[in-house]
Amino acid sequence: MLASVLAASFSNNGGRIRELADPLTEDEFWKKPFGYGNSFGHLVLHLTGNLNYYIGAQMAETGYIRDRPREFSESNPPSKEIALQGLDDAVAMVKSTVGEQTAEGWSKEYSAERTNCRTRLEMVLQCAAHMQHHIGQMIYLVSEWKKPPRA
Repeated sequence: MLASVLAASFSNNGGRIRELADPLTEDEFWKKPFGYGNSFGHLVLHLTGNLNYYIGAQMAETGYIRDRPREFSESNPPSKEIALQGLDDAVAMVKSTVGEQTAEGWSKEYSAERTNCRTRLEMVLQCAAHMQHHIGQMIYLVSEWKKPPRA
């Protein structure tokens, strides 16, 4: 049951990100509406890297090598659709990995850069919360792009 609840959460989050990205033009997807913060697209790259590293490389042993700074600064980004497909692929990998966990697997010792999580379950929960946090930022970015121009 735990695995199916977690898999559904990641699936729903991935779907929500696609839904939020849908009305954005390619330009809006990659540009920042403000001089600070991140673009929607760079947040997609960041979430993709986060899932591929913390769950893919560390739990599923995919061999993924993360370049975290580039997730926020990619100057030659892929198209909106390719970036979203990368996130879809990462979510599919997470769902598969989560589905393979046993009771013993969830409590297996965990370690990775930039986290204090000590078990696989703790890391998966942190990744889900991290995804939710950035979805909140994405909601704000979409609302800013869709505001009428100020006079």
